[in-house]
Amino acid sequence: MGAGVATDLVNTSPRVRSSGDVLPDPAALAAFLTDHDLHPDALADERRPTQRDLEQVHTLRQEVHAVLETTDEQDVVDAAAALVSRAGTGPSLFRDDEGRWQWFVAARPDAPLADELAVLMGVGLLGTVRTLSHDRFRHCTAEGCQGVFVDTSKAGRRRYCMPEVCGNRRNVANYRARRTRSGTGAP
Repeated sequence: MGAGVATDLVNTSPRVRSSGDVLPDPAALAAFLTDHDLHPDALADERRPTQRDLEQVHTLRQEVHAVLETTDEQDVVDAAAALVSRAGTGPSLFRDDEGRWQWFVAARPDAPLADELAVLMGVGLLGTVRTLSHDRFRHCTAEGCQGVFVDTSKAGRRRYCMPEVCGNRRNVANYRARRTRSGTGAP
């Protein structure tokens, strides 16, 4: 989950989105957290993200983007471990809904929102390196896209940072090119 959140957070950036920042204000950050079913302790008791939270998450987004672009596996591990150490209190076990034991890394009770997210993403990135390999950290293959992502798919064949955007854009361009070549319509 953490690797997916890392990918999604990085791809909210205006560096990736030509339409601008997907997280321009605290309300957008709150929506991002809700969309990812994240309930950080820093936002307990119905507290909403603040402008400071947003600024710290923007900084975290840049840090995570740098981690995803890192080409050396050991550097990725070191950077992801540094994310975890920002607020992580160490691993423990808990039972999931099916009664199976699962690893859990808690954040300090006083950790800011960005540090809680750093722990989640750092653990996810470390888990990806361990189980799938650093080869799953990729650049989007869509022409002109600056996105990066972690391919956590079973087959490991993902090509786009945002398949619903970059992949769809590519599919439309290919369709139009085929129609133009076959003479069945204007692009």
